[in-house]
Amino acid sequence: MKKAFIQLHIAVFLAGFTGIMGRLITLNESLLVWYRLLITCTVLWILSGFRKKTASPERSQMIKAAGIGIILIIHWVSFYAGIKYSTVSTALVCFSAIGFFTAILEPILLRKRMDKIELLLGLLVILGIGIIFHFDPRYKTGIIISLCSAFFASIFPVLNWKLLQTMNVESATRYQLSGGFLFLTLLIPFYLHFFPSRIYPSVNDWFWLLVLALICTVLAYSLMMTAQQKIPAFTLNLTYNLEPIYGIALAFLIYREDKSVSRGFYYGLALIVAAIALQMVRLWKISGKNNQAALVEI
Repeated sequence: MKKAFIQLHIAVFLAGFTGIMGRLITLNESLLVWYRLLITCTVLWILSGFRKKTASPERSQMIKAAGIGIILIIHWVSFYAGIKYSTVSTALVCFSAIGFFTAILEPILLRKRMDKIELLLGLLVILGIGIIFHFDPRYKTGIIISLCSAFFASIFPVLNWKLLQTMNVESATRYQLSGGFLFLTLLIPFYLHFFPSRIYPSVNDWFWLLVLALICTVLAYSLMMTAQQKIPAFTLNLTYNLEPIYGIALAFLIYREDKSVSRGFYYGLALIVAAIALQMVRLWKISGKNNQAALVEI
């Protein structure tokens, strides 16, 4: 179990490091994601050839997976665009709004009762983002784009959960990323028409793209899946709340963004961290009650 927890936290740390890549790689957001997908999809399909053969998913499942992959890729592109138009820490703070959007969208998409406490905690995060925007309006465009990224990020896991009821994780991931890659390939000519950019990565870009694809994507995914075999889904989701915190800490450490942010950033960040902490405590209590109930039934 201890090894699984270490693997999980490494995976979350690597996920937080993806934001740093957005500034290290000088390509625009669409090409950054395109090359990331090119490398990742190639590796995943090669690895699938060495694994034990499983039944191929139905065509309808492939199409659903590809469609969900498009949502994921829109999230990735807008996430890196948010970084390009603001800072790593600002984009990651806005990414915390995923809780607010999930509290609204999950009940609608899954037809379940809305959790009022989750909605209130989500509103607390939105208030924190509003405070940052009020004190530091320099990154207006980046904040808006990053909020759009959080919106699409909140849709993905809900739809993905429904897909995984009928499709195994490895196949779903391959078809999602492949579908997203095809979508982005078709979109890029139009994207570059309106947002001209250098097309080919520099040597330095290639290095960081390989790190992003192989370590922060393939390795992080593998570690998460391995840890998930021994760690409950509740603990997994709870730990992933630390992703923006890790990312912001790295941005402060590597780029010293702490020197360029205003006081409002810290006020807003404090509210967001408080909301995440309250949600974590709340979920721990719910988990404890469920465990006690299970023991009583036994």
